Amino acid sequence: MRVLGLDIGTRRIGVAVSDPSGAMASPYVVLHRTGDRGRDHRAVADLVSEVGAERVVVGLPLSLNGRTGPAARQVLDEVEQLRSALSVPVECHDERLSTVTAERTLREAGTKASARRAVIDKVAAAVLLQSWLDGRDRDEGET
Repeated sequence: MRVLGLDIGTRRIGVAVSDPSGAMASPYVVLHRTGDRGRDHRAVADLVSEVGAERVVVGLPLSLNGRTGPAARQVLDEVEQLRSALSVPVECHDERLSTVTAERTLREAGTKASARRAVIDKVAAAVLLQSWLDGRDRDEGET
């Protein structure tokens, strides 16, 4: 099952995609916000069609203590709108520290700061999507 992962921000949406077997996530693209959520959601819908995704996983930026703060509430509101705009299931996944992990990975790989800024959102989307994929594998193994 191919899955699209989204790291939703106020200025950009990082996008990652899984391989067809749903085992490995890869950074895909960064969508720059247009100021029109409907238009942004149509761009996401186009990506769903382009890659043949059967599900969309959106990173939920919970507070470090696990609570739903203002940023998470904004994402939850947008997820409801995405569910109406997309023809595939949309679910949330805890994305705490995904951007930190992505930043560290890029820095350790020797990526310059200017280059990191250009890709950080899609790498963070890949980190959260991989976390979701790994959790799904564990859940299936327990059955």
